[in-house]
Amino acid sequence: MLPASLLTRLSARFGDRFSTARPVCEQHGHDESHFAPVPPEAVVFALSTADVAEAVKACAEHGVPVIAYGTGTSLEGHVAALKGGVSIDVTGMDAILVVRPEDMDVTVQPGVTRKRLNDYLRDSGLFFPIDPGADASLGGMAATRASGTNAVRYGTMRDNVLSLEVVLPDGRIIRTGRRARKSSAGYDLTRLMVGSEGTLGIITELTLKLHGIPEAVSAAVCPFPSVEAAVNTVITTIQSGVPVARIEFLDQAMVNAVNRYSKTSHQVAPTLFFEFHGSAAGVREQAERVQTIAAEFGAPDFLWATGTEERTRLWAARHNAYYAGVALRPGCRTWTTDVCVPISRLAQCLLETTADLDASPLTCTVVGHVGDGNFHAMLLVDPANPDEVTEAERLNDRIVRRALAMDGTCTGEHGVGHGKMRFLEEEFGEALDVMRLIKAAIDPQGIMNPGKIV
Repeated sequence: MLPASLLTRLSARFGDRFSTARPVCEQHGHDESHFAPVPPEAVVFALSTADVAEAVKACAEHGVPVIAYGTGTSLEGHVAALKGGVSIDVTGMDAILVVRPEDMDVTVQPGVTRKRLNDYLRDSGLFFPIDPGADASLGGMAATRASGTNAVRYGTMRDNVLSLEVVLPDGRIIRTGRRARKSSAGYDLTRLMVGSEGTLGIITELTLKLHGIPEAVSAAVCPFPSVEAAVNTVITTIQSGVPVARIEFLDQAMVNAVNRYSKTSHQVAPTLFFEFHGSAAGVREQAERVQTIAAEFGAPDFLWATGTEERTRLWAARHNAYYAGVALRPGCRTWTTDVCVPISRLAQCLLETTADLDASPLTCTVVGHVGDGNFHAMLLVDPANPDEVTEAERLNDRIVRRALAMDGTCTGEHGVGHGKMRFLEEEFGEALDVMRLIKAAIDPQGIMNPGKIV
């Protein structure tokens, strides 16, 4: 139960932007993950940094947990109020504050989504490249250190955030850096906050790097005779230094799901989706080189998508892969794995994983940003069936421990949340104690999204 004095204070400060209504709380207690929802006890709808700071300060004075909420598209139970408390919804903080074309950066509030930002930037000749698939909020993308389809060329959120404004657990407001493209001044607080999943503070403003819209863009779909042939094409492409913008892998089951969901007609086979950015000559050279590599591994041909509408339709189908997978078993939940391994170990990791999935009674698909060694197994589970839940846990454990044995990570982009905490000791060893010390120093009461990461 929240203290009556806190309820009175928040109600007086926020009026109808403060709610304890059950449907509102339930909405803020779940994301896209397979975990059961855990609603907060109240929700504050913030419109400014001052709103966030006031709500956090009030909760801190009462020792009440605080959970930040964006679009609710996270996949590791990040928004679950495991110890109750107040959810601070920042979706109303959706202003694009300043675009600086000459410096190729932009400052936004955390509720701005990536699609809206790129729509706004379209006439400037610039774009923000991080594309996790879902139309996530930029604050949430920074908090989870998201990446997605373009990471192989443009990096992740870690590489594209210049500075943050953050409300700390006691209500103080700090800026983690300036707009300079590099700095050797002090500890790197920006990168500390990127990926902290709301456990160290709430992001209320972001300054992001922008990139020039490429002169030419070309995309292709390429089916392969086997998973091994597709993955070896990826490895050879990366090791050859081809600056491909996107390389996405879909296994046979996922291609079938995408065809059914998005009404496409791709050959049902292990498939790579490619995209090339650059000058017209550069794009042509990249594509020809990759086509030659693919042919060496038995791919019959590339199916080209050069027009804007055609490329948009192609990538929309890829981005809908999550929902296409879910549609294979209506009413089930999707347990999504997220391992990432060094590119040289990708073939072994993916082949051993697909063998596990093929032997399992669960319906499973695989999709991945394989250009940087990251892939996702989607395990469709009936949460009311304990045998299926146990089997999903077994598969997930095998996939994660296989990746860790290959010097990989339990999560390439989704974050830890409360679903992957048990793997961090194995991944980091004594370094996890340092993370605990940082958490305790910044959040001594442990009120910021408790039960996540450490």
